[in-house]
Amino acid sequence: MKKLVLTSLLLICTLITKGQELNSPQLSQYLADNPFVLSPTYAGIGDHVKIRVNGLTQWVGIEDAPDTQSLAADMRVGNRSGVGVFLYNDKNGYTKQQGARLSFAHHLTLDRYEDEFLTFGISYNFNQFRIDIQEFIDSGGDLGITDDRSTTNHNFDVGFLYRKDKYYLSLNASNLLGKDLSNFNETFEPNTLRNYYLYTGYRYKKSKNSDLEIEPSILYKLFESDGRSETDLNLKFRFYNFEDYYYVGVNYRFLNDQIGKPLYIAPIAGLKKNNLYFGYSYQIIMNEILGFSSGTHVVTLGVDLFQGLSNCRCTY
Repeated sequence: MKKLVLTSLLLICTLITKGQELNSPQLSQYLADNPFVLSPTYAGIGDHVKIRVNGLTQWVGIEDAPDTQSLAADMRVGNRSGVGVFLYNDKNGYTKQQGARLSFAHHLTLDRYEDEFLTFGISYNFNQFRIDIQEFIDSGGDLGITDDRSTTNHNFDVGFLYRKDKYYLSLNASNLLGKDLSNFNETFEPNTLRNYYLYTGYRYKKSKNSDLEIEPSILYKLFESDGRSETDLNLKFRFYNFEDYYYVGVNYRFLNDQIGKPLYIAPIAGLKKNNLYFGYSYQIIMNEILGFSSGTHVVTLGVDLFQGLSNCRCTY
């Protein structure tokens, strides 16, 4: 009976999130000083080749719960541009998807004295989505189902990023094209995959020489397929020791029609030491799944390589 309940919960959650298919799950890994996973506009900002590996283990304690691995890397090209790649592998019950995102960004200076910059970014996305029936057959499912179902999709993201001193605002539209439904039931499968992201925040220091930086930020996401939207409220405290630092903070996510009922609350922590990076978040689930799962682990490991300073502050 318990297994039936857990399977039902997984099915419900899959149906609820079907409009987000053909995306790597966006939880709190972007808060691990890794905003490139959200937007191509962050490609090339910084002095290094930045590499981040992310691991997500969702709904700990539930069998066949979603599990995701990803790698993000970006670097500056010339003085004003950047390129990046994002690879991911995601498994959710009987569904699997692998994908890649290739990104380009160009950074413009609006006012060099006020550190005011504007960035345009674009990504090409490749995704393979597959329903794996082998475990379904092994568990005594319908023997009439004899082959997997899979589809390959190509898509694009666009975005822009505005920065002025310590303030930033990013607007992004992902998966601009529809999905190929030739191998699926077109009656129930959503074709519209477009998602819209707004990410904004401010990095506050009491003085230029202060070791403490406070960064409040907001991520708003709108899913065009069914009109749902959700918001992340974030607060991060970063403590510096020359170029090294560590941080602590919190992430609060909710559906916008249920502000007082968070999907989860996630404490976050991390550090950067000698160009090595570690970040961790544990998402405490606040909905009905809480009775079956203790939460979600999000781990980020990273390294910064090959430092090279740019002649343009637009990539600092």
